[in-house]
Amino acid sequence: MARFEVIDHTADVGIIAYGGDLKEAFANAAYGMFSLIADLEGVSEMVCRDIDVQAPDQEALLVAWLNELLYLFDVDHIIFSKFEITGLSTNRLQAKVCGEKIDTSRHELKTAVKAATYHMLKVEKGNGVKVQVILDI
Repeated sequence: MARFEVIDHTADVGIIAYGGDLKEAFANAAYGMFSLIADLEGVSEMVCRDIDVQAPDQEALLVAWLNELLYLFDVDHIIFSKFEITGLSTNRLQAKVCGEKIDTSRHELKTAVKAATYHMLKVEKGNGVKVQVILDI
């Protein structure tokens, strides 16, 4: 099964991420988002952060999760490449994420992602989990 796919959206970009469960789908959404930002092939796991976000429901939690990662990318200049969700309920997500500080001699930044949005947001459970999010670029 593919981790994620990119979908076209007028002036923005979308991601559909897949997983055997919600944790895996949320992790793959984060991986997909950072794959748009930079080539993750050479990103080491030198810097780790613990994430704890809350939201009223799982759809809002997906947006909060991705936006928290974007905040850390913007403020701390860290490209994340490993996403381990350690706790996930209806309205709270806990994770450990790892990556490394941006090094322009090694990391080519591709797309500037501003935010995850609520537009066309979906969390679908069935045979596995599929999440969809539109990213403002």
